Amino acid sequence: KSMLARRLPGILPLLDGNEALEVTQIHSVAGLLDPANGIVWSRPFRAPHATASTVSMIGGGPMCRPGEIVLAHRGVLFLDEFPEFRRSALEALRQPLEDRTVTVTRVRDSVLFPADFTLVAAMNPCPCGWRGSRDRECECQELSVRRYAGRISGPMLDRLDLKVELAPLFFTEWVNAGVVRTESSAVVGRRVGKARTLALQRRTTTGAASNASLPAAGLKDVCGLSRSDLNGMRREAVKRGLSARSLDRSLRVARTIADLAGERNVGPEHLAEALLYRAAGPARA
Repeated sequence: KSMLARRLPGILPLLDGNEALEVTQIHSVAGLLDPANGIVWSRPFRAPHATASTVSMIGGGPMCRPGEIVLAHRGVLFLDEFPEFRRSALEALRQPLEDRTVTVTRVRDSVLFPADFTLVAAMNPCPCGWRGSRDRECECQELSVRRYAGRISGPMLDRLDLKVELAPLFFTEWVNAGVVRTESSAVVGRRVGKARTLALQRRTTTGAASNASLPAAGLKDVCGLSRSDLNGMRREAVKRGLSARSLDRSLRVARTIADLAGERNVGPEHLAEALLYRAAGPARA
C-alpha cells in the first residue's frame, strides 16, 4: 500500500508554471525552500505520522504556519494507518477536502491557505492485520473489527472516492514481481497526462482545471449522460443509499475513467466502475 502511494506523484502531470509558483511560495513561508534549487517543480508528497496533532495537520502556531495539508498542495497527502490518527485531526480534513482551502486562525491573525491535495489513506483490514489473509488466520473478534473501522467517521469515508482492497502477495508473486511485465510509471503517466489534457480542454465551459474540481452544476452535461444512464444511476443511488455528494463525486470519477479510456462521453461501464470503487470499504459498527 505504501509503495503504491509513493509512486502516485510519479504518474501525475508535471506542475505548470502557476502551480509551481504556488508550491514554491508555500514552501518559502514554511521555511522549507532550498535557495539552491529555486522554484519547486516536483509535486509534493507528505506522509505525516499517525501521532500528528491537529495543528500540525492543519497549521497554526504563533506565526500561523502552514500544516501538512497545505504543504501537500498540488500534490499527495498520504495517511498510513488511517484509523490510528486522532479523530479530531481526521475530522479537520473534511472541509478542506471540499473547499480546497483552509483557514488557519489564531488570536490576532487569520490566514487563508490553498489546500488542493490528493488524499491517499491506507489501513489494515482489522487490528491484527490478518483478516482475509491467505497465509494466516485473523484473531480479531467481529466487534473489534467493526470498532476499528468505526474510528473513521461516515462523513470522512464519504469523501474518499476510490476504495480498493489489496490482498497480500503470495511468495511466488513476490518472486516473479520483476519478471512479469507490467506498465511502468512512465507509460501510466503519459495516459494520465492525456486525460488531464482532455479536462483542460473543457475548462472554457466548466471553469475547472481538473475533473476533481468540476462544479456540481452542469456535471451531468459534462459527462454526456443519456436518460437511460441517469435512470440507471438513480436506481443504484436508491439501492446503495448514496447521498447527493456521493453521486456527484462518483460522476467525477466516472468522467476521469472515461478520459483515461479516451472516450468523449461517460458510458454505463464507466459509471459502474466508479460506483464499484465507492461501494468498497471497511465494515463499520
